[in-house]
Amino acid sequence: MNRPIHFEILADNPQELSAFYSRVLGWKVSLWDGPQTYWSVDTGDDEKGINGAFMHRHFEQSVINTSEVESLEQAINVVEENGGRIVLGPNDIPGVGRHAYCADPEGNIFGLMQPGAAE
Repeated sequence: MNRPIHFEILADNPQELSAFYSRVLGWKVSLWDGPQTYWSVDTGDDEKGINGAFMHRHFEQSVINTSEVESLEQAINVVEENGGRIVLGPNDIPGVGRHAYCADPEGNIFGLMQPGAAE
């Protein structure tokens, strides 16, 4: 089963918005040390849930969920065969895996992640 593994909250000012959620929900937010400006979110390891991130707004919607897949290429084919499309990627994220943003037939954006040590 391909389960949600990550969320992203898109913002005009991610640093300010991440501070809001940190104060309101107690999330631990830290600037990611990677190839893009990205704020990692730790929602708490002691309870069920997923972690996520804040990033600069690239799309109209405000939240993007990412699901883990075994094969990104196969998942992309299934998306396209069922009326969806790729909107960004696929891209390698060093030390994390391979990722793509897709749109469903109604235009909602979601992410697909094939984990692995992408270089």
